[in-house]
Amino acid sequence: MEAAKRKRNPAEYEDDEYDTFKPPPPPSSAAANGGIDLSLLEALEKSQQNPVEVLDIKTVKKLVLAFERRLKENIAARLKYPDQPEKFADSEVELHEEIEKLKILAGGPEFYPELVNLGTIASITSLLNHENADIAIDVVGLLQDLTDEDVLDDNDEPAQILVDSLVENNALELLVQLLGKMSDSDPDESAAIYSILTTVENFIEVKPSVAELVCERTKLMKWLLTRIKVREFDGNKQYASEILAILLQSSTVNQKRLGQLNGVDALLQAVAMYKSKDPKTPDEEEMVENLFDALCCLLMPLENKEKFVKSEGVELMIIIMNQKKMCYGSAIRALDFAMTNYPPACERFVDVMGLKTAFPAFMGKLPLSKKNKKRYKEELEERLVSLVASLFGGILRGSRRDRLLSKFVENECEKIDRLMELYMRYSNRVKLESERFDQLELDDLEMDEDEKYNRKLEAGLYTLQLIAVILGHLWTSEHPRIRARIDLLLKQQKLSKQDVKDILQEYHDNIGDLEGPEEKERGQSKIQRFISSF
Repeated sequence: MEAAKRKRNPAEYEDDEYDTFKPPPPPSSAAANGGIDLSLLEALEKSQQNPVEVLDIKTVKKLVLAFERRLKENIAARLKYPDQPEKFADSEVELHEEIEKLKILAGGPEFYPELVNLGTIASITSLLNHENADIAIDVVGLLQDLTDEDVLDDNDEPAQILVDSLVENNALELLVQLLGKMSDSDPDESAAIYSILTTVENFIEVKPSVAELVCERTKLMKWLLTRIKVREFDGNKQYASEILAILLQSSTVNQKRLGQLNGVDALLQAVAMYKSKDPKTPDEEEMVENLFDALCCLLMPLENKEKFVKSEGVELMIIIMNQKKMCYGSAIRALDFAMTNYPPACERFVDVMGLKTAFPAFMGKLPLSKKNKKRYKEELEERLVSLVASLFGGILRGSRRDRLLSKFVENECEKIDRLMELYMRYSNRVKLESERFDQLELDDLEMDEDEKYNRKLEAGLYTLQLIAVILGHLWTSEHPRIRARIDLLLKQQKLSKQDVKDILQEYHDNIGDLEGPEEKERGQSKIQRFISSF
């Protein structure tokens, strides 16, 4: 899963019309001064008085010293006149100006280690807790600029040093505390919320372990869950959904932690708003995709699959599918994640008439989509094959198994015909990829076996393997009509049962042990039974 690209903060657009339109200068006094434009001379004089400083170590130290001096003066003024704001107002304006000047450092990431060595990071982060919210917001803007991905491009080591120092100086805790104090009803604070989320994302970009650290040390997850439950859509709700997906995408620890915070129920509530309506804008559409990305990540740990079933997530996804709105494909994806290696979700799916909803889609009767039609259809096909394979793996006996098998007998075994159609399509794609390897080897571009296998997976091998697994389940049912149909279709395609067995054997040999050695052995035993039965 890939995180969506961040959108520009809407607040940034506010003054665009003034930036693009500048009134023409007055008829100028040039004519009255012998053709000399005095305003240009004046501007030239000013520029010479305030030349642009070259960024070097000397400039860095000068900027830091000026900042530290203004900070010290502000602290002293606030201590001396705690109840007289007018007495420390000037020092605050001066401090603001020095913080703004520090932004020039974003133009020289190679000087970040010096910034750390000078001990300035502790002073900068301390201001995130400043009594004047405007100063704290200034610092957020500074941190956002210093950690911007465009600024840090090709400066990995200095970026790491900076982010490490910020984390050590409690920047994460202070940023999230500040987040809790901000209100979306105030435009400036709303913009600050966006900047804080951007800064946290920047930290994660530089140092991926921050994704777990920020959840361990702060209440960011709780804040994000609260934010996505707000009914009205806005840019910060969209960004909250994106950050949530980023935090969950590669961290089992975060997936479990969010599950304990009632995250499954919160995400189901958030996506339920779109069960019978479509998002109104591309940004809102992106937010809904982020929410489903987060939900699917959340459904990786077993305990969260259990919460999903208890919260009637299976029923909600079936309702969304029946409504045939934009979330149709996302609902199939969520069901696929929920039902993989979790029989209770498969049983619930059958009990609430899920077969009636899923099999028309399996047969290719899909609602129209604005997305790339061909790729969208392929993605759904692959998800539906995975979902049917999960059903067979999760429902091994009883009336539910009979209902599942009966789907492949009804209407003259049309589901088996469809399965064989998909088998041929994916088999041909994998063969084409294998032929490319042979051509590469003829051109002396060697590939190792792992690389070849991964390339075949990308070409659709995994879906082909799942189709072979479904055929294995159907064959071992020993249902005479099912077996006769499979035999007939294999002969029509000039294939034999050995072709299916070869695919199953390759799958068997490549089952990993991510779930532990016992699960690997169990999986291999099941596939071996299919191979032996053909």
